[in-house]
Amino acid sequence: MIWLKAFVSGFLATLIFHQGLFTLLHLAGAVPVEPFNFDAVPPFGIPSVVSLSLFGGLWGMLLWVLLRQVRGFGFWALAIVVGAIAPTAVAMLVVFPLKGLEVTQTTWLGGLLLNAFWGLGVALFMTIMGTAKDKIN
Repeated sequence: MIWLKAFVSGFLATLIFHQGLFTLLHLAGAVPVEPFNFDAVPPFGIPSVVSLSLFGGLWGMLLWVLLRQVRGFGFWALAIVVGAIAPTAVAMLVVFPLKGLEVTQTTWLGGLLLNAFWGLGVALFMTIMGTAKDKIN
């Protein structure tokens, strides 16, 4: 059950925090790409935003492993910092090159900002669901 809560935390944080901030940035004209992309992506043809959220869930499980022993301010700070750096580094150094997408200072900055907000969302959902205080048996 703990792993499911961590997955759901990451999944929901992607839909609400990551894509929510992405929407605000798009509406402000800072990001030309529209959020909540429903274009099908290979290999299963699921909507892009669902694929992103599934990966957000997997990242949420990893983040829980790192956060489960931390309390107080450190919990929130670590969620934001790790949330910002780890997924962004993987996206910019692995995913973007594999997809033939350009990696720029802007994509790095946008990734760090969106994923930091995602990390905050994961921490919030983990706290709401009680995952933050669960232990591996």
